[in-house]
Amino acid sequence: MKILKFILVSFLFLFAAQSSAQKDASKKEEVLQWHTDIMKANEISRTQKKPLFAFFTGSDWCIWCKKLQANVFSKPDFIEWANKNVILVELDFPRGKALSPELQQQNQSLAQTFRVQGYPTVWMFNMVKDSSGTKFNLDPLGQLGYPQAEPGKESSKFINDANELLLKKQAK
Repeated sequence: MKILKFILVSFLFLFAAQSSAQKDASKKEEVLQWHTDIMKANEISRTQKKPLFAFFTGSDWCIWCKKLQANVFSKPDFIEWANKNVILVELDFPRGKALSPELQQQNQSLAQTFRVQGYPTVWMFNMVKDSSGTKFNLDPLGQLGYPQAEPGKESSKFINDANELLLKKQAK
């Protein structure tokens, strides 16, 4: 009888461990990896042959940025789309927290380059080394903002708009 209990308890333990491992694996797929260093993100972009997805945000003060995070970026369909199609870069302009001077300079430089007028702004682009091999040229795919859609459908509208940008580039 003790052996039967031991086998049953062992089986339950193994089943629980396997179930937990499967949940952990599926959680990894449901997570977005945001990069803050554009050069590191570009290395990943080139390796994986995916464009950069730059999210210009005021993370601690911009209401529409927070809505975009909640209504689009946190949704499973966007997470799946992003992990498959782009390399995410967050370019933050917070008011209540300090960024390193290097990160502030990088973010400001990219905001000027893309002529960001308001937040949130999303640009999809590729970085291509120029002929000298020392500088990069930007190859923009297009710009996105908060999607104009009925409540609850923002994520699918945003993904459709982003896919149109990707398809336009492939058509060229």
